Amino acid sequence: MLAVVVLVAGAFAFLQSRRVKGSPEIVSRDYFAAWERGGLADMGRMVADAPDDFAERHRALSNGLTVYSIELTPGPLVREGSDRAHQEYEVVRNLGGRVTWRFRATIRYGLVDRRWRVLWTPATLHPELRGPATWKLTQTEGSPTGFADRDGRPLPDTGRLQGYVVALDERYDQGPKGDPGWAVDLIERGSRPRRLAVLGGAAAQFARSIRTTLDRRLQTAAEKAISGRDDAAIVAVRPSSGEILAVADALGGRNAFLGAYPPGSTFKVVTASALLSDGMSAGAGVDCPASVVTAQRTIRNSDGLALGGTSLRRAFAASCNTTFARLGVERLGDDALASAAETFGFGGPIAPGIAALRGSFPEPESGAELAEASIGQGRVQASPLVMAMVAAAVADGTWRSPRLVDADLIRDHGERPQRSREIPNASALRTLMRAVVTDGTAERAGLPDGTAGKTGTAEVGGGEAHAWFIGYHDDLAFAVLVAHGGAGSDVAAPLAADFLKGR
Repeated sequence: MLAVVVLVAGAFAFLQSRRVKGSPEIVSRDYFAAWERGGLADMGRMVADAPDDFAERHRALSNGLTVYSIELTPGPLVREGSDRAHQEYEVVRNLGGRVTWRFRATIRYGLVDRRWRVLWTPATLHPELRGPATWKLTQTEGSPTGFADRDGRPLPDTGRLQGYVVALDERYDQGPKGDPGWAVDLIERGSRPRRLAVLGGAAAQFARSIRTTLDRRLQTAAEKAISGRDDAAIVAVRPSSGEILAVADALGGRNAFLGAYPPGSTFKVVTASALLSDGMSAGAGVDCPASVVTAQRTIRNSDGLALGGTSLRRAFAASCNTTFARLGVERLGDDALASAAETFGFGGPIAPGIAALRGSFPEPESGAELAEASIGQGRVQASPLVMAMVAAAVADGTWRSPRLVDADLIRDHGERPQRSREIPNASALRTLMRAVVTDGTAERAGLPDGTAGKTGTAEVGGGEAHAWFIGYHDDLAFAVLVAHGGAGSDVAAPLAADFLKGR
């Protein structure tokens, strides 16, 4: 009996020794509480292998910048398996009673000897900190805001981007130029001083250049593609992030963002998405007559195209108006098409960092209006930016709100982009858009291998049709619009080819 008791007691002691102590949530709570009250010793005890000068590194920042107060706002804690976790946080410091310094950083947690600890590195204190350092707060002369491309090179204030640089300046360069500010400088051992922020004063917060998402190489290619035209625009975006990479606008009035144009057959991407969600497949049988009457509205195909019985894939590639108008009315109805349009961002605000028009899909008031809406006509309207994001959503499988500057900067100026949305049938849509280029309306446009897209020829009253092409190639999506340019296959798609080949 005694032996059994000893064995049980030993097993219990072993299990106790293997039990995980605490949780990352508890460590997070206690660590941030200690930080806000200045409990550096308590913080150090929660850190795995804290450096000997842990407290001194924190004091160096506080003393060097004359920190009056600190506010810490932890974000959601994200677990990475069973033994790791991380958490973004925002820190706001009042420096010398003069200015406020705000930034975001990340803190990491891990299981060390069966106990949850903070996995501290210098970057936990500031994302650009790498080792022991001194900090300085110095007064600076204010300067006007500058804007840079994604690599830090100044943006040109001439050319097809000029209106957008002006809009950035109007949005982010607040107050009179030349007001003084306060600079936060970081001096790490063995390194040259680095200026991390310029704060305070009317213009000082942005005395450094604001880095945009624009790619100089792609901007140059887009401008070259529409060189000599005064009726065209190209907008390029990164599908995986929503970053705007190029804006070449010869439409005038920043209409690549603010213009409202019927998208024509490029909207068939949205209609096709609704049909796929309703149970159709790319190979589903459909009819493509030269003309059809649906909901008392006569719809015709361009140049009298008639395929007869065919597949959804082929009808999409050939851009059969009759197929999509009839299916929109007789299979989908108002609600299904409106829901698909909403998934692709229509109707909601987009907040790229400067003013931009949302896509418009008004509720059809009749079956005839629904037939027109199904092929991107009637009261459906969009800008090149909106349609570039439609192509990007298919490429990535997720619709994201576009942005021209850092997302935090956009939110700091009171804008709230729409949430991201999954495109449930993106793989099938990619099959349809690929067919447009391989054996459809864009087959002869000279587009590089691997390109997928959709042509559009949008009828407008009192003038020639608008020529559209939207598409993607790898992690690059784009929209091309030539206002009153004619057929999208003849005009817009070749411009897209020029843009892609000129990258």
